[in-house]
Amino acid sequence: MAQTAHRIVFANEKGGTGKSTTAVHVAVALSYLGARVTALDLDPRQRTTHRYMENRVATMEKRGIELPTPQCEVFRGRSEQALMLGLERLEKDCDFLIIDNPGRDDPLARTAAENADTLVTPMNDSFVDFDLIGQVDAETFKVKKLSFFAELIWEARMKRSRATAQGQRPEMDWVVVRNRTGHVEARNMARIEQALAEMAKRVGFRVTHGLSERVIYRELFPSGLTLLDKGHLGELGTSHLIARQELRALIKSLNLPEIPRS
Repeated sequence: MAQTAHRIVFANEKGGTGKSTTAVHVAVALSYLGARVTALDLDPRQRTTHRYMENRVATMEKRGIELPTPQCEVFRGRSEQALMLGLERLEKDCDFLIIDNPGRDDPLARTAAENADTLVTPMNDSFVDFDLIGQVDAETFKVKKLSFFAELIWEARMKRSRATAQGQRPEMDWVVVRNRTGHVEARNMARIEQALAEMAKRVGFRVTHGLSERVIYRELFPSGLTLLDKGHLGELGTSHLIARQELRALIKSLNLPEIPRS
């Protein structure tokens, strides 16, 4: 298999799940580990990931500091073909290509998700968010049917299996990341865990814990800093330290390829 960047696509057709926040922190964490990372923001209107990186560069210039920082672009093309050409161009010069999909369904978002090596779907612990993956019975909370998004990824993985057999790309690893679990009532959390476990067996994704609902994640956006930028965040409380541990655990749970050493 030819050496190419590992594509990590953050995709969820629902907004407010912490998708861009998770994408940014994973990108910076991999940069800290010595990887060459490029981020591609597929939402030219919101461009949350790109704005975060702009803020990070501005903070470094203002403070006269250097921090591990991914390259970042906004994709402004309109066709799936243009997107694929863009991915091929960007991945020549990086180890990880991180793609932040918009929080909606559109052809470009579908194309990115279908071509992920690692597909990360952040969700909050609620059946509103679970509905993106599948529908459950109102009384038993048993899974009734797959959602359009889950069917899309299932079909994409079947296509990928053929490409994997030909040595073109690795198998797609779909990871559902549970964000903001700390604010969920225990009985509801148990029901969601049961539904996720059932759905994971049916469509083959893995489930891991992500980032809790912590003010620190929102506070850092204007500066572009992350929890890993020790020495530049002032005094850190216990909540901040726990959040940093969450991030490190998330990176480990993604089971990404080893970073090439120069």
